[in-house]
This record gives sequence, C-alpha cells and structure tokens, in this order.
Amino acid sequence: MSTKILPIAAALFFYSAMALFRASGSEAAVVKHTFLVKQVYMRHLCNDTLVTVVNGQFPGPPVEATEGDTVVVDVVNQSPFGITIHWHGVKQRLNCWHDGAGMITQCPIQPNTTFTYRFNVDGQEGTLWWHSHVSILRATLHGIIVIRPKSGSYPFKKPHMDVPIIIGTPPEKK
Repeated sequence: MSTKILPIAAALFFYSAMALFRASGSEAAVVKHTFLVKQVYMRHLCNDTLVTVVNGQFPGPPVEATEGDTVVVDVVNQSPFGITIHWHGVKQRLNCWHDGAGMITQCPIQPNTTFTYRFNVDGQEGTLWWHSHVSILRATLHGIIVIRPKSGSYPFKKPHMDVPIIIGTPPEKK
C-alpha cells in the first residue's frame, strides 16, 4: 500500500514546489527598452563631431531592472555600421546568443534592421554596463545597467540614494 502512495506524494510535492516557485517569481517584471542607434553631430571642445549614439544620448540610456526581471531591448539600427550590443557582466544563462559578441555569439545587426535582445537577470545584482562590440563605436555606444536586489535583500541598510556614474571620453576630431 505504501508503494502506491509514494508516487502520489512525490507528485503532490513536485506540484506544490512548482506553485511556490511560480508564486515567488510573480514579482518579476518584463523591462522593455528601445534603442534607436543613429549618427548625430555633437559639439565637444568647440568642434562638431559625427558620433553614433543610442536615442540621441551620450552616454546611452540606463537599463534598470530588479533581480529576477526579464530585460527586452529592441535595437533599431539606423547607423551605417553593423553593430552588436554586449551586456557586460550579465550572466547569459541559456541564451548566450544574446550576449552581443559580434561574429561569435551573433552576427552584427545590419543597417536599417532591428534585433531584439531578451535575457533574464535572475540571481544577479549590481551596476554593470552595456557597450558596442564594434571597436570603433565603443567610445560612444555605451551605457549602464543597474540590477537592483529584490526588496529586503540588501545585506546592509538600504542606501538613501544611488548615483551611477559612467566615465567615458568623447571621441576626438582628427
């Protein structure tokens, strides 16, 4: 009789664990961004320089998420270059083809095309950065990724404020 109960108990345990797992993940969100990559003129040291940027910003827009979220970034390439975006420091579990290493994990996003990056930041926290994996664009095509811990998981008193800083040098006109 007990051998018949064992599979039922195992199944009950499995489905209960799955229900708890899904319930604990119910706080996770899908964080969506659109990166419009194009060339713009920017003034630096009294010179106008043609640079490739995201959404007209230098540095590019921040990507903010909470641990466990799914990040979706639509990259619309209106630049004349093939590009990729590398999510530096983000662990690409089960989707390494969204790591942005050009000609290694993906082909470059060709001009006038769109590519959607989708990755999960489960088990990850910190301030990281994203950048172009095309060397000539790395100086202007970059920004930060902030992955905040789930509520209450700071190992210290919650900070009053975060001020992310990204340091870069605008390209020089030669």
